[in-house]
Amino acid sequence: MKAPRRGLAALAPFLWLGVFFAFPFLLVAKLSLSDTALAMPPYAPQIDWSKGLAGLAAFVRALDFETYARLVSDRLYISAYLSSLRFAAIGTGILLIVGYPIAYGMARCPPAARRALVMAVILPFWTSFLIRIYAWIAILKPEGLLNAALRALGLPALDILDTDVAVYVGLVYAYLPFMVLPLYAVLERQDHSLLEAAADLGCGPTEAFWRVTFPLSLPGVGAGALLCFIPMVGEFVIPDLLGGSKTLMLGKTIWTEFFANRDWPAASAVAIVLLATLVIPIVLYQRQQARILEAGR
Repeated sequence: MKAPRRGLAALAPFLWLGVFFAFPFLLVAKLSLSDTALAMPPYAPQIDWSKGLAGLAAFVRALDFETYARLVSDRLYISAYLSSLRFAAIGTGILLIVGYPIAYGMARCPPAARRALVMAVILPFWTSFLIRIYAWIAILKPEGLLNAALRALGLPALDILDTDVAVYVGLVYAYLPFMVLPLYAVLERQDHSLLEAAADLGCGPTEAFWRVTFPLSLPGVGAGALLCFIPMVGEFVIPDLLGGSKTLMLGKTIWTEFFANRDWPAASAVAIVLLATLVIPIVLYQRQQARILEAGR
């Protein structure tokens, strides 16, 4: 009885992935190979099960890559793709610059203060994501809190809302915990005796940081970068609310094609391209981690 139970336990993760990942992915992939149609549902071809295998064969023959060819030839999709990568890359870089000192300071605090600071980092998750983004609209709009404070100080007002700057502000604010927590987890576990050894060998505090602390924290840097970069590429809410209509990102493109234009094949093809793009950094990170583990053995 134990062997079948172990087999079922091992099978459960594969069933979960099959139902909630593989099956939806196959549906989206099938839609991306379809053509737009003025019907319900708004795509063709569809399988005619009444014809049996002949209907299935006709369905497979009707699938094509025309939608993908349109993505490559249409400058709108290319611009949205490159713009999403730019926003995600720059946003991840800003998050690393902002989040690393925060995580480093948290790791060097007394244990009681660490718990309070970790709670402060996690606290924004207790409120609605949409409410927090709408709060930034109230802060950044021309009559908002930011410009009111600047006018009180005798400084000129800033026109930030509906610009790329507002999008970066929203991305950094929303994803900062995802950068800080992995970095803190790595920095908090580091052996402080290594810094003492570096000091005994003649390293100053700055040199010891770059020679000891930062290299040992690279796994946290990689994990935080992936946790931020991957969802930011497909972000929809922040660019839609803070960036305005001129901000191009793949998340907005998918929403527009799916709900406004009712071009389900184009939306599905964009989603497949987005997924393929995000798989690349994940594979590279896994290979790097495997090399680190092999080197440690």
